[in-house]
Amino acid sequence: MKSKQLSVFSPATIANLSCGFDVLGLALDGIGDTMHLELTTEPGVVISSIQGADLPLDPDRNVAGIAATALLEALPDYGGGVRIAIEKRIAPGSGIGSSAASSAGAVWALNRLLDEPFGLPELVAFAMKGEALASGAAHADNVAPALYGGITLVRSYDPLDIARVHCPESLHACILHPQIELKTSDARKVLRTSIPLSKGIRQWGNVGGLITGLFTEDFGLISRSLEDCIIEPIRSLLIPGFGQMREAALAAGALGFGISGSGPSVFALTRGADAAAAVSTALGKAYDGFGIPYDLHAGPINRRGIYAVEDN
Repeated sequence: MKSKQLSVFSPATIANLSCGFDVLGLALDGIGDTMHLELTTEPGVVISSIQGADLPLDPDRNVAGIAATALLEALPDYGGGVRIAIEKRIAPGSGIGSSAASSAGAVWALNRLLDEPFGLPELVAFAMKGEALASGAAHADNVAPALYGGITLVRSYDPLDIARVHCPESLHACILHPQIELKTSDARKVLRTSIPLSKGIRQWGNVGGLITGLFTEDFGLISRSLEDCIIEPIRSLLIPGFGQMREAALAAGALGFGISGSGPSVFALTRGADAAAAVSTALGKAYDGFGIPYDLHAGPINRRGIYAVEDN
């Protein structure tokens, strides 16, 4: 084995990208958790510490523990275990992939420590076990971009089939995170289980348009396709000031605006850093009157996903 210890940065992510519920996601640059893993001779997973959030140390109740356990169970010839320490910089329930960062970071780092017996698709499947604990659904739209970097499409869940999507160099993302918690499991409960065919057709057109726009770098098509006619009308009611922020972001030059994951964070995509700064400022001004503390972030897309701190 190359090493017995490894520290990694695991990025925050935006899931859905408006029209791609449970199938589209991108990795953010500059926001994420730091995780420290150490191989042990004792079998099993130990969560030794968590800084920055009040989360269970019990590995059977922690997403990182669940994901790491899934990987170890797939290696019956490995008799050891792993100790994990987590520095949380992504607030749980924020809508920017807090559970995914822990799940994906744990399996990526553990896989590297074990000389990489698994490929990225298998790591996604292990990380999805953690997501199932957090949200009640084993979705991959956060863990896939965290592991692959850039923008990803989950073409199929059964069998699992993930594709990288072209990400234009100038594409930037803005995030406003109201400091309120909205659990993914609760946000999923408000969703309808069936939709009118007309809305499905409209949404499928937007997904196809967004993918095409990204590959051809047609920013007009990207902008027209960043529309969610199924999920957003319901979930936006859970986010104070959503309409005002949307209006402000689009007026400031955003390509599109929507809910990041299940919320309460919202996101805007822009063409270029200057536009991202302008949209970020506009979002802050729009939200100042609501009396709710918030965090703002603007920056490029993270194209490499999780990485070892020593490689940075």
